[in-house]
Amino acid sequence: MVDDPAREATATAPCDPFAPLRAVADAVLYEGYLLYPYRRSSPKNRVRWQFGVLGPRAWAERNGPVTAGVAGSAESWYQQTQVVLQADPDAVLRLRLRYLHSRHKSVERRHADGSHRPVASLEADGELHLTFDEALPRETGADIPLAQLLAAEQAFTTGSPGGTQTSPIADGTARVVRRGHPVHAVTTVRAQPVDPARHAYRLTVRTENTGEPPGPDASRDEILRHALIATHTLLGGTGVAFVSLLDPPDWAAPHVRACRNLHTFPVLGGAPGTGDLMLSAPIILPDHPQVAPESPGDLHDAAEIDEILSLRTALLTEEEKREARATDVRAARILDRVDTMPPEVFARLHGAIRSLRPRPAAAWWEEGGDDGLCPATDSVRVGEVAVARGSRVRLRPGGRGADAQDMFLAGRDAKVAAVLHDVDGTRHLAVTLEDDPGAELNAWYGRYLYFRPHEIEPLATTGDEEGPDGRRRAVEA
Repeated sequence: MVDDPAREATATAPCDPFAPLRAVADAVLYEGYLLYPYRRSSPKNRVRWQFGVLGPRAWAERNGPVTAGVAGSAESWYQQTQVVLQADPDAVLRLRLRYLHSRHKSVERRHADGSHRPVASLEADGELHLTFDEALPRETGADIPLAQLLAAEQAFTTGSPGGTQTSPIADGTARVVRRGHPVHAVTTVRAQPVDPARHAYRLTVRTENTGEPPGPDASRDEILRHALIATHTLLGGTGVAFVSLLDPPDWAAPHVRACRNLHTFPVLGGAPGTGDLMLSAPIILPDHPQVAPESPGDLHDAAEIDEILSLRTALLTEEEKREARATDVRAARILDRVDTMPPEVFARLHGAIRSLRPRPAAAWWEEGGDDGLCPATDSVRVGEVAVARGSRVRLRPGGRGADAQDMFLAGRDAKVAAVLHDVDGTRHLAVTLEDDPGAELNAWYGRYLYFRPHEIEPLATTGDEEGPDGRRRAVEA
């Protein structure tokens, strides 16, 4: 386990089999750890750690069972990864569970009687010290023969011990006390054959927080000290080849569809074209995700643009930088890196061309890429009916689970304003509600609701069924 918060999570042993995954996995680990402007006083740093939080079950289910899904932004007490792989009979699976373990950093002032009392902040020897929560990277795992997994489910402890560390402040008038609570967790692993002829198996990895909450009325901040944070799993092995869940071969597609991934999303890792590594993370990624080589280092905001964050960090005032340095040791390192960044490194952040290969056909962003498309006159076939601008439809939202309006829109009648095409070739219907008194105004502003063809039911149409030029071209859904 790594106990020094100043050490990078990428500090690994030589010949680490998971080295190709570390940079991306560290971006997952520290996503949202401490957001720009990296100061304790920043409002967005008062609610931290939004992904992959596995807390005690009694707390996670305080308002009912946790809704199952791949999204790791829903706080849970468990995380389950299921993947398909092909393996030799003597294959060995490697598994590493990684997460952050929160601990409270308390600044305590020494009084005349020798006792120490916590304070929010103090200054000693010209240096500012702040009370704040930090986190330690944790990693545990096992190498397990496939034959052993096929014979019986394997379980091992993946929690972390607590403890207290005390460091005196230079002038002896105060101290910093770091207190961590134990995290109790168990990971179980099992394998089952799905296609013996192809030596294919389904691997299940499930991690559960088995601890108890500190109390029925504990705050989220208190719970986080008993939780696994930014939890993700690295999978590898010898004699194994993992199957992509995003683009599986035909033979594996039914087995992939049967996989149930809960609060995590597994993708192939390492270089494109390889299949010996997998990263199961609480955020949705593509297969073979990579950190851009131009990135100068972790900014705790992996979805943001390094150039913007670096420039904004460089523009912090000296007082703001002083507070950020006192907030967290990793924030201080970001400031040091930005303050000493050479101009040529900044220049690399401005943009990069990945390929100059010609494309065989015009893409949507090239001249002529959208020739032949017209939202006002195109139509899409739904069953036996061509639906186009002016068509009346009944809305049947497809249970996407991400739009809170779906339950209010189901069964409502609407009028199609346009048939749109996205860059992937998917069709969407822009509609306005028939009983919306502001429908005409919304149409004037171009404010529509959008549905896929399978989410609407054609109705008898009234009014103008043709486009402005009187033409209608059917486009298959």
